[in-house]
Amino acid sequence: MSPCGFLRLLSSVHGPVSWWSDDPYQVIVEAVIVQNTAWENVLAVRRSLSGKLSPGWLSALSDEELHEAIRPCGFQKAKGACLRSLTAWFLENEDRVRCLETEQIRDELMLIRGVGRETADVILLYAFHWPVFVTDAYSRRILGRFGFSFSSDDMIRDYFEGSLGTQELGSLHWLILETGRTWCRKSPRCHQCPLASSCATGSAAQPNTRLG
Repeated sequence: MSPCGFLRLLSSVHGPVSWWSDDPYQVIVEAVIVQNTAWENVLAVRRSLSGKLSPGWLSALSDEELHEAIRPCGFQKAKGACLRSLTAWFLENEDRVRCLETEQIRDELMLIRGVGRETADVILLYAFHWPVFVTDAYSRRILGRFGFSFSSDDMIRDYFEGSLGTQELGSLHWLILETGRTWCRKSPRCHQCPLASSCATGSAAQPNTRLG
């Protein structure tokens, strides 16, 4: 299945996808606090900080205030320290990001403790609109179950980045997340999944209805 075909297939079930946020700083913050927690907890923090979130606001918080603000997402001390470092980086580099190569931005982000490849690519894609494919546990699992065969994350990225633009890559990542959270879990819910007939794992899980 082509990258465009896979995107169309997921879109046919989930419908159109809105961009994460037009505020790059909000994306940066949420990309950190979503680590090792459910998206619903991020939404709880988003609601509590509505109208407040900005680099200046966060920088003015004490550690205790920052930890309390992101408490629903857990790991407050580690995430709080990461957010402070990312905020400083953002304030210094926001205006020069467009002048840099993707790899240079990624490398700078990954020097910050708490920012791995996945979080860096989420920031590149959704905050700065660079055309990168975010590889994570969901994408590896779902692509494998749909019959894609990749031997490395780099092969996955090359396959999708070679055919899709920024908006499409952002939509595809979100659709993969929705599919993974809803049906394609570690223990898949193939019997509930409307994509089962198009999926190698789902097709194998279907009952044999032939008469014989």
